[in-house]
Amino acid sequence: MSTTPGIASEEHTALRAAVAALGQRYGRDYLARIAREGRHPDELWADAAKLGYLGVNLPEEYGGGGGGITELAIVLEELGAAGSPLLMLVVSPAICGTVIARFGTEEQKRTWLPGLADGSRTMAFGITEPDAGSNSHRITTTARRDGDDWLLSGRKVFISGVDIADATLIVGRTEDARTGKLKPCLFIVPRDAPGFTRSVIDMEIQAAEKQFELVLDDVRLPAEALVGGGTSRAGAPQGLAAREVPPGGEDAGLLQLFAGLNPERIMTAAFAIGMGRYALGRAVDYARTRTVWKEPIGAHQAVAHPLAQAHIELELARLMMMKAAHLYDSGDDMGAGEAANMAKYAAGEACVKAVDQAVHTLGGNGLTREYGLGALVTASRVARIAPVSREMILNFVSHQTLGLPKSY
Repeated sequence: MSTTPGIASEEHTALRAAVAALGQRYGRDYLARIAREGRHPDELWADAAKLGYLGVNLPEEYGGGGGGITELAIVLEELGAAGSPLLMLVVSPAICGTVIARFGTEEQKRTWLPGLADGSRTMAFGITEPDAGSNSHRITTTARRDGDDWLLSGRKVFISGVDIADATLIVGRTEDARTGKLKPCLFIVPRDAPGFTRSVIDMEIQAAEKQFELVLDDVRLPAEALVGGGTSRAGAPQGLAAREVPPGGEDAGLLQLFAGLNPERIMTAAFAIGMGRYALGRAVDYARTRTVWKEPIGAHQAVAHPLAQAHIELELARLMMMKAAHLYDSGDDMGAGEAANMAKYAAGEACVKAVDQAVHTLGGNGLTREYGLGALVTASRVARIAPVSREMILNFVSHQTLGLPKSY
């Protein structure tokens, strides 16, 4: 269930406490260790699945929790605040699960949603391209018909978790028979599909989830690989009853795409807020006990005030995140789009500032492996860059919200 943003229900309070307890059983040391070992957080993923957290936003009839993005964002934020966020929560249940739940055919829902909900299956999401960047209108991955099949060709970059995902939800474009113009469409591409290859991108960020470049070389897909290959109005997630679920298939690609992008922004905000809370918590503990002169360093305003400011900014970002999630779960896609962009912007800025101040508070210790903050300096930048840069969000707000002339 979703409540008015800023007012925590008993269910949400209990969910936060339960997820926090799970996260603290693992913590930052666990995540850092498996990243160094080149493993994935399988143990944490399995425990989160067992407790029903992975599919909390998916429809109950397909094994989910019947909640919304609000509940899933709480899960990710609290895991992050404990130092053990699961990046694939952003991709598998939030983006792919939402798109399939809202637009998939009945067969696609039965095939994918139960596994996404119980963690036994995962799905990656492929939209970014080398030459498209933030401009989705320049996507060159194309799909063309070949009899009853589709042939998909193109390239994608910075795609998370492809090596562990059973399939990737690929955003492509196909020609409109009426206008001849290219329009977006989404395809479920199995990991082992012939012509579908991946290569790891060498990243500075130390993370369990790797980033990949994908090549699709005439990947042959059956007709049912197209999301919503027919018309699907049943099975919308709980809380979306008032929302008209548009028909699936070739004409619904743009709606499907934005149905996934808004949850992605909300979940990115949750990821950033959790990281910021973790860094701030480490800094506060240190400032409370570290004594150089007479009192702990946290007694000095030059140390205490920046930490207080970081806390305020994280709390404000969380309010906007919860507003965005509430709007989305209530069926207000337009309002959710604006709020989700603002939430992602606010959370990214708050996270970077919190991490920077935490490192500064610890001084040299802030860059040691013992305290686990140094690696967050790089990781925190992700929330400013992905899945959309802060500059593009400012473009959106200045143009869409303030009505200023468009500059791009």
